[in-house]
Amino acid sequence: MTGNSIKLSPLISDGMVLQRNTPVKIWGSAAANKNLVLDFINKNYKVKSDENGYWEVVLNNLSAGGPYTMMITCENHRKVISDILIGDVWILGGQSNMELPILRTLDLYEGEVKNAKNSNIRHFVVPLSYNFHKPKEDISGGNWTSVNSEDIYEFSAVGYFFAKVIYEKYKVPIGLIRTAVGGTPAEAWLSERTLTHRFKRFKASLNRCKNDEYVKSTIETEECRCDKWYSKMDKKDAGFNSWFSENYDDSSWDTINLPRSFRGTDLEEIRGSIWFRKEINLNKHFAKEDVKLILGTLVDGDETYVNGVRVGSTGYRYPPRRYSFPAEILKEGKNVITVRLITTNNIGSFIKDMPYKLVLGEHEIDLTGTWKYCVGARMEELKEFTFFQYKPTGVYNSIIYPLRKYNIKGALWYQGESNTGYPYDYKEIFRSVIEDWRNTWSSGEFPFLFVQLANYEDPNDSSMWAYLREQQRRSLEIPNTGMAVSIDIGEYNELHPQNKKAVGERLALWAMNKAYRENLICSGPIYKYSKKNNDKIQIFFDYVGSGLISKGCKLKEFTISDKDGRFFKADAVIEGDTVVVSSKEIDNPVHVRYAWSNSPEEANLFNREGLPASPFTTEELE
Repeated sequence: MTGNSIKLSPLISDGMVLQRNTPVKIWGSAAANKNLVLDFINKNYKVKSDENGYWEVVLNNLSAGGPYTMMITCENHRKVISDILIGDVWILGGQSNMELPILRTLDLYEGEVKNAKNSNIRHFVVPLSYNFHKPKEDISGGNWTSVNSEDIYEFSAVGYFFAKVIYEKYKVPIGLIRTAVGGTPAEAWLSERTLTHRFKRFKASLNRCKNDEYVKSTIETEECRCDKWYSKMDKKDAGFNSWFSENYDDSSWDTINLPRSFRGTDLEEIRGSIWFRKEINLNKHFAKEDVKLILGTLVDGDETYVNGVRVGSTGYRYPPRRYSFPAEILKEGKNVITVRLITTNNIGSFIKDMPYKLVLGEHEIDLTGTWKYCVGARMEELKEFTFFQYKPTGVYNSIIYPLRKYNIKGALWYQGESNTGYPYDYKEIFRSVIEDWRNTWSSGEFPFLFVQLANYEDPNDSSMWAYLREQQRRSLEIPNTGMAVSIDIGEYNELHPQNKKAVGERLALWAMNKAYRENLICSGPIYKYSKKNNDKIQIFFDYVGSGLISKGCKLKEFTISDKDGRFFKADAVIEGDTVVVSSKEIDNPVHVRYAWSNSPEEANLFNREGLPASPFTTEELE
């Protein structure tokens, strides 16, 4: 079509979900100064495009239901949009733990989702894009999908489990618009106006990114450097053409017990390729169906072979290695698994406390223990890329602002990991994100529900994650917000814990409370205030529910400080709806902390509804 052809946002397309019970905008472009007619649910809406061809129609009084068809005509041109539902639309914001698809959680949910089907739950992924000059008018692509046995694997796991609960409760269609981008700090989601007025420390970075030549040349230089690094490594790699063969003689190789980090070994300094081989023996009764090779998580990338056949590869450190392959690759007797591990800028590792096994139907073969290894190529460190989507304002301009006309019920947010390096002003940045988004949609204080960071990393390491969690907890002072606590469902060795079902369900409880006005306990205990009683400090909570409990014999992870700011392990007991904290080490206590570490393994304060207490400190934050 040309001339009068009708153009629409990718959002306004087959399968879309429109927000019920609120004015809904439908917009697009056609030739200038042309009459258009929009037909929807037995109503005709007439509009005329302006001198630039832009037009907009507002639909009122839409009740939940569907599917419906919309027709838009302009002279001899027609646009038909089918399979439209009316229900509740939620934005999914943040970084990788919100972005994480069902596909990455199949260790837990494979059986639950493989036959899932619900056409009333829809998902739209906004394509990654960034712009540092100004907000974009529209997104570049995307399409709506529904829950079925094929498409569900690309759904945000948190979003899906949230939507499943809400749909089952209210039987209202749910639309999820995923905007989350892995690795993004909160400042990437701020408008330029807010950023330059409130957070001047980001201004220099933004100004650099406004230089298109700088961005272009940086990307080209770094891509070239990366290509050369991998090409050089492949050429240097002594085993590139033969070490993956099951018949290769590895008798001269050294041995290592896996899984483990290479820290403290002769492999610690290796950047490049390291080959690992493990021999297993199978009898003739192994499974005939597809086999799955599970190799925990590896640092950094890998190429993996079974009997000389490449069965999978992963380019970076975070995805769990789950490689399925035909059973005929295996044979009776000797079989060899070979991993070519590629370390770029981290100390290599087969991450501990992860599954390492070969799954043959109902049978499993443990792959932990002794492996043989040999260095293939020694390289200089490959410097990290500059990810421009992480830079201030860029993704706000090209992902959030273009959605402003599409009415929503609220926002779900899972982010913070990328701000743990400097958590001190996170509450102010996060508050500004919420205000920016609410102003962008011009729809008042819509519910903004977020996830407090899960437990992660060594519990004895620094408390930066604890500090950021506290900033998140204190963000609850922002009106119409809710915080899903996840301190009990993380994994110390995994940045992306798989238990996204509990996260989605806890966000759904907050949604029932804030968006659907249900009177229910939507959270575990959250610190309210404290009161000093001689040598004890009494802690009061919101969201006590039907009572406080400790999971285990006594409360743990409480510490108490003296007047010099030194914290000591504390005794904590439940008294009614409060917790009383004390220590024999201190006569005159000042402050209390709970679960104050990156990964507080023994945090066990819950309410009787089974929801965990949020970590907290009674201190003033600087």
